[in-house]
Amino acid sequence: MDKSDAKKLLGGEFSFVFDNIDSLLQEIKMEKNSKILDVGTGEGKMAIALALNDYHVLTGELEGDESKYAKRDWFKSAKKVEVDHLITYTPFDAEKMPFEDGSFDVVFISGALHHIEDGQAAYNESVRVIKPKGKICIFEPNLRAIGTIREKKFADHPDAVDPREFNHTHKLSLEIKKTSFYDAYIFQKVN
Repeated sequence: MDKSDAKKLLGGEFSFVFDNIDSLLQEIKMEKNSKILDVGTGEGKMAIALALNDYHVLTGELEGDESKYAKRDWFKSAKKVEVDHLITYTPFDAEKMPFEDGSFDVVFISGALHHIEDGQAAYNESVRVIKPKGKICIFEPNLRAIGTIREKKFADHPDAVDPREFNHTHKLSLEIKKTSFYDAYIFQKVN
């Protein structure tokens, strides 16, 4: 399905988030056969955005997560825009991932890191499961976004985190991209 048709079908919030994510996905320049992991499925916005760009995505979140942010109906949205066949869901713990070392080319954590209890553990696991020269792309809402989320959706939404704090021992290279909603931290293994 065409991206603009998908945005119309899924509506305002998805369209707004997609506009903030899609241009960054183009800049990351991933190979079409890249193995991609999306940590923290939620409403599926990142998984669907990746699938709309013809990437196969493995996505998941903690099976026992009963928070209001988890277990959203992402599959219905993915099916509506005809990308459900590109997304595989499996529950997993971001702090202790069940994947082999070097399993993925890119790990995405979009709007989820600040919801994970031990952000350092989740970051360490992301580093472990990416291949040499692999990337970790962390999208955290900026101050404006946090204000909007608290005003329109979740009044008790937590503050965003700065993923640079988790990189001290790993020393991955870093590029930061800012959008009107997200700050994107793109970490890359140098070897």
